[in-house]
Amino acid sequence: MQNFSLLKKEFLKKWIKGLQICSPSSDQNMGIMERKNAIKLSADLAMAFTRKGRTSWSRAVIAKASRNNNDMTLIKKASKQSLYRSKRISKRSRNVRRSLRSAKVSSSHRVLPNLIAKRLVRKRTQVLKRLVPGGEQCLDELTLMRETLDYIISLRAQIDVMRCLAKASAHDQLVNGK
Repeated sequence: MQNFSLLKKEFLKKWIKGLQICSPSSDQNMGIMERKNAIKLSADLAMAFTRKGRTSWSRAVIAKASRNNNDMTLIKKASKQSLYRSKRISKRSRNVRRSLRSAKVSSSHRVLPNLIAKRLVRKRTQVLKRLVPGGEQCLDELTLMRETLDYIISLRAQIDVMRCLAKASAHDQLVNGK
């Protein structure tokens, strides 16, 4: 639990620096979408740099952000200040029924249960590789599982920090009557 608290503190420090870079105070005319994108980009980069490039997913997130010309300035500044970016999970895994339907088991020719299980594991592994940034580079399932667990822990820390900030902001608004 101690390490998780340290991870959250490190993420918060890097995220604040990233927000300062992404949305300078001189640009008051930012729209809602620009502001949302700046917050997401800075949070993702902060989490990636918190992991210090020790994981495939963090390197993949930074590489993806560096491909976007708009994000290059931020990444150059962020790398000097050790920022990070994590990728948002955008897809859900397929359900078992869909996988079983694709197996096309006929009544005259039964497929052995272990073949169905292997096929399901293979399909779910492919889906997981697409969900986790840098998952495509994982050569074996054990490495993929380690990367996935580290990514989940990092996302959880990010959520906890954002939730605390949202609660503090709501409390501040109630107290100050804004």
